[in-house]
Amino acid sequence: MQKQPLLLLGPVMPYLLEELEKRYAVEKLYEEKDALGFLKEHALRFKAAATSTFTGLKADMIDLLPALEIVSSFGVGTDSLDVTYAAKKGIRVANTPDVLNEDTANMAITLLLAATRDIVANDRFVRKGRWAKGETPPLAQGIEGKRVGLVGLGRIGSVVAGKLLAFGCDVVYHTRNKKPDVSYKYYDNLVEMARDCAVLIAILPGGDATRGVISREVLQALGPEGTFVNVARGTVVDETALVELLQSGELGRAGLDVFVDEPNVPEALFALENVVLQPHMGSATVETRKAMADRVVSNLENYFAAK
Repeated sequence: MQKQPLLLLGPVMPYLLEELEKRYAVEKLYEEKDALGFLKEHALRFKAAATSTFTGLKADMIDLLPALEIVSSFGVGTDSLDVTYAAKKGIRVANTPDVLNEDTANMAITLLLAATRDIVANDRFVRKGRWAKGETPPLAQGIEGKRVGLVGLGRIGSVVAGKLLAFGCDVVYHTRNKKPDVSYKYYDNLVEMARDCAVLIAILPGGDATRGVISREVLQALGPEGTFVNVARGTVVDETALVELLQSGELGRAGLDVFVDEPNVPEALFALENVVLQPHMGSATVETRKAMADRVVSNLENYFAAK
């Protein structure tokens, strides 16, 4: 039986590539020297495509694929996918929600604890022999009983909230609209919430609608004793302001998994002891990435099975 053609727009993890190739006749567009020429000749073959949040799918690519019906993306974010334009063209866009909730939430908690307890700075303190020389590091901060503000309370944010309760935190949240049946205190003013919180965790979608939501004013309201954690997208925060406030001490600490121009991280952050940095590892565990890959495959299978 002849396999359904599948256009793979960008590199994916080996496991996912293997699973796709078992089921489909995969063409790797990213390996074509003349991608445009390839599409002009072969575009009508492809009803299905696979991509990732890193590669995305924009309107110009959609226009080059007139037969496209379904695109399955590896990742939960849709800011790199032109979903609205795809919908106008009658194209289904599938992503991989839910399977990454726990590990992404765990990364948020890990960054919070690492930042407030100075885990990375103290690791360097020991490695440099400073403890053995009789030096004593400064006291860190605890989180029990502290008010933690969540900017976003979707699937992942709700899991983060539940984990924070286990640490004895007082959870509050800010979204565009108050959520029904949620017991956490709601703030419609983000600056006011930041002023009332010891910690602010960004866990909201990227894209134009949320660009710069965490502004300089918000970070200043969080203050010199405050901690900012970002497991959302680098674009949701004013990164220039974030760096400057961490340097000046107007913002106390930060735990950052995402940045505006990945993989390029502002070099000014490298010398700061009050920042913990990660290379966008929120969902990066063996278990979760396998589950995400399986969801990419099942999304395609379900579409062609009319499910």
